[in-house]
Amino acid sequence: MPEFPGPIRVRMPKGNEVIGRIEEILGASRFRVNCLDGKTRICRIPGKFRKRINVRPGDWLIVKPWSIEPEKGDVVWIYTRTQANWLRRKGYLEKESQG
Repeated sequence: MPEFPGPIRVRMPKGNEVIGRIEEILGASRFRVNCLDGKTRICRIPGKFRKRINVRPGDWLIVKPWSIEPEKGDVVWIYTRTQANWLRRKGYLEKESQG
């Protein structure tokens, strides 16, 4: 629960999207992502993120699992460090941030 009433200013997962943390960079714009639903997925970065942003292991992102192969997914959103800290303070990342 938020400490103060007000809008959430960070993008949250919608529908079947899930928050995940980059575990390993595999190359060719693909990553091994440990998701908060307990699954590890191979995720790819779409073209709109490829050249624009640098990602490292440990970064948080939103993943949309594929309907055909649920062990794979697409990266929908990449959190900045400030946004990830906000999510951690509010308790959205509490399962994963204790490790």
